[in-house]
Amino acid sequence: MNRQGPFGFPKHARLRKRGEYLRVQGAGRRYHTEHFVVLSAPAARVTSRIGITVSSRVGNAVVRNRIKRLIREILRVSWRRIEPAGDIVVIAKPNAAEATHANAATELHRALGIAGA
Repeated sequence: MNRQGPFGFPKHARLRKRGEYLRVQGAGRRYHTEHFVVLSAPAARVTSRIGITVSSRVGNAVVRNRIKRLIREILRVSWRRIEPAGDIVVIAKPNAAEATHANAATELHRALGIAGA
């Protein structure tokens, strides 16, 4: 049963295994923004999949989880609009804790080529 509705972020939309992250890091293109590094590789599937990495250099667990929630919320409503579909890894830079929702959304949408950003 899918309780997430039309704007959910289901399991099939996430990178979940280490090998998937490594493939994107090895074969993907890098886009640097002020607060993030976005890696993008061609997808083997019809829809895009997203992975998020926030290291301990960014802050303590509270800060890291806040940044992950921020990224997840921004991409939750727009991951279906990524064209062409690809596997995406978003890596937070150490200054990502300073990013506001609006700044982060603008940066991620530009890096991913999502229209209407």
